Amino acid sequence: MPKVSNKYSFPLNAITTVAQLNDQLDLLESEAMKQIAVSKDPESLESLRVGFFGKKGRLSGILGSMGKLPGNERPLIGQRANLLKTELQKLITKKLEELTTAELNNQLAREAIDVTAPSSGVPFGHRHPLITTTENIVDLFCGLGYSVAEGPEIETDHYNFAALNIPEAHPARDMQDTFYLGGNLLLRTHTSPVQIRYLENNPPPVRIVAPGRVYRRDAVDATHSPVFHQVEVLAIDEGLNFSHLRGTVLAFLKAFFGELPVRFRASYFPFTEPSAEVDVQWRGRWLEVMGCGMVDPAVLEGLGLDPERWSGFAAGLGVERFCMVRHGVDDIRRLYTSDLRFLEQF
Repeated sequence: MPKVSNKYSFPLNAITTVAQLNDQLDLLESEAMKQIAVSKDPESLESLRVGFFGKKGRLSGILGSMGKLPGNERPLIGQRANLLKTELQKLITKKLEELTTAELNNQLAREAIDVTAPSSGVPFGHRHPLITTTENIVDLFCGLGYSVAEGPEIETDHYNFAALNIPEAHPARDMQDTFYLGGNLLLRTHTSPVQIRYLENNPPPVRIVAPGRVYRRDAVDATHSPVFHQVEVLAIDEGLNFSHLRGTVLAFLKAFFGELPVRFRASYFPFTEPSAEVDVQWRGRWLEVMGCGMVDPAVLEGLGLDPERWSGFAAGLGVERFCMVRHGVDDIRRLYTSDLRFLEQF
């Protein structure tokens, strides 16, 4: 690192004329320009700056000798010293930029990656727990004789509400629950519209399972998200009753969770009658996992089906809830992050 010399051509206390001070400024300028030019790093430049312009630097020493000059000559030296300081500071700034750019280029060269080089190995990825949970649920129902049906995520009011016997005054239509897009369109709040679309084109008997993404205007917290996933089940046939529904639900829950206590509680859904909510006993408490019921005759009539001949049942569940219970996840938001420490566990 270059050092700034504190030696002068003659003692500063002996300087008594403008010419002598100008000589000292010329000498300072010459030495400074040479040392700035050969500096190799930012630390060297900072040392030069302090040595030249600091409180005890050479420029301060020269200016301190101005007191011996006549008053009318002092501005001449002061003006020259200020111009010199400005010029040298510009040189230091320019040199610092050059050194910084050179160091960056060297770093880029050192860290360059040859993208044409053969791979040293690709780590195995992990299937997302929501995907594996959905697939597991669908596989279990397919094993019971159901087939998979899908539908659009952008729905009309008819398929999302009206065809499911949800009147206009029903709370589910509230703007706080549904994302309305305008033009009679909305983001579906459940996968039940898939059932209606399927029945319009496929006469009974039918047994379908409908997985998919749904949307509701829920505040984000540990158990709620405005975007989540559902799987809904529909069976329409002659002679189906609630015992068939109960047997199907129990068989599914046992296959998914194993031996857990299950209970059915009376509930209300506008498109099923009678309706029930299903709880499992998990970690010492009852946890709701499904809603279900017999398809309301009004829904069948709306599809042109004779409710005296055909009957059916429907059930719906949240994939996130099943995933959280199975894997012991305490916060739904963990399922939507890209935290590899969490995802690599599955």
